[in-house]
Amino acid sequence: MRWLWPWFLVLLPLLGVLAFWRRRAGTGRPATLGLSTVGWLPSRARDRTRIVLVALYGLGIALVTVALARPQRGFRENELVGRGVDIVLALDVSMSMEAVDFQPDNRLAVAKTVAQQFVASRPRDRMGLVIFAGTAATQCPLTLQHEVLRDLIGRVNFGMVKDGTAIGTGLATAINRLRGSKAKSRVVILLTDGENNQGSIDPLTAAELARALGVRVYTIGVGTTGIVPVPQEDPVLGVRYVPGLMSIDEPTLKAIARTTGGQYFRAKDAAGLSAVYRQIDRMEKSDVRSSAFSEWRDRGPSLLVLAVAALGLAFALSLSAWARFP
Repeated sequence: MRWLWPWFLVLLPLLGVLAFWRRRAGTGRPATLGLSTVGWLPSRARDRTRIVLVALYGLGIALVTVALARPQRGFRENELVGRGVDIVLALDVSMSMEAVDFQPDNRLAVAKTVAQQFVASRPRDRMGLVIFAGTAATQCPLTLQHEVLRDLIGRVNFGMVKDGTAIGTGLATAINRLRGSKAKSRVVILLTDGENNQGSIDPLTAAELARALGVRVYTIGVGTTGIVPVPQEDPVLGVRYVPGLMSIDEPTLKAIARTTGGQYFRAKDAAGLSAVYRQIDRMEKSDVRSSAFSEWRDRGPSLLVLAVAALGLAFALSLSAWARFP
């Protein structure tokens, strides 16, 4: 709080002295209130009326005096300067992600949870989501509405696109979401547990496209290789787990990362996957700075409104039946 014209506040004690002087001057003669004709009322009613009206008139005059001093209240606001990192998550939703080597959940469930945590940790970055299996689809374009993005990640499930593993198509779709980005850093985080076996775009061709556009790609190979339990629906026994042979094309994932200036990571369990995202988070820092400024708003007009209300109420009460009857 500050006062633009503080010298008006000197009037407040002068008003108090004036009120005291008038009270002393009125001692020994019939008391009257110049602003209201109430002298004909009975003594008790007159005293009650005089006290209330004097209080209202005094409050109104005091508020006018304070308003003339121009009290101002400051508001501190923050402004973001610079741009964050634009990141697209490319998530494998092929049926092999049902493998339950990330106990107690399957690979996709853990990948979704960790991705949601990663999104929550970067509130200043625009982020998007692409899913892929045999084909690819954009689930969320680049956005700062992270609650919406986290909800969409939670809704991802098997069967949303045809089965298979089209790593090149998934990567190309994610890169396309970044084509118009003006961010200082543009990133794709591609997570898969398999080998490219679908799609018309070769993964290394997609990597060259990313490099040409200045998009850095971090690749993550999830899950263990070899024999892994995979759920299978049995019409008689319900869901049962059968052994499945799993493999990851690590050379291709490493080549994608190397071509684009990114890095390849291996995650064999939930803790390892969380550690990978934390490492990527440290590597991709947002260039967003916060600057603060203050704005001062005048409270004088509001006080004048209150002053008018107090004076108006006093005047109305002086003319009302309340002032005429005990």
